[in-house]
Amino acid sequence: QVQLVESGGGLVQPGGSLRLSCAASGFNLNTYSIGWFRQAPGKEREGVSCITTSAGSRYYADSVKGRFTISRDNAKNLVYLQMNSLKPEDTAVYYCAVRSGFVYSGWSNEKIYTDWGQGTQVTVTS
Repeated sequence: QVQLVESGGGLVQPGGSLRLSCAASGFNLNTYSIGWFRQAPGKEREGVSCITTSAGSRYYADSVKGRFTISRDNAKNLVYLQMNSLKPEDTAVYYCAVRSGFVYSGWSNEKIYTDWGQGTQVTVTS
C-alpha cells in the first residue's frame, strides 16, 4: 500500500533550522513528483515547494524562497525539505504529497497530488 510518512518536525527558535523528511513505502519515488504543503491554524493549506521527477524542476512559494530547499534521494526513497532562517509564521503542520510523473504547471494545486502523508508539526517560537 502506498504510504508517505513525514518526520523531522519539532520546536525551534526563530532563525533556526529544521530538515523535514518524507519517506515513501509501497512504491518508488523515482517516477513521481513531490510537493510539500503546510497548514497553519486558522489558515488554508498552501503549497510550500515541489520537486519534479529527476529533480528537473524545483518550485517554491514566495514566502519561503531563499530559505527553504527541496531535494530528493531516490536511492533511499526519501524527499527532504531543508528549512533555514525559520520564522514564527512558518509554524504549521507540514505535509508531503506525490503525483506520478512530471509537473509542468500548477504545482501548488493540491488536487493534482494523489497521495498524502499524515503531516509533521513545525513550531517556531522564542
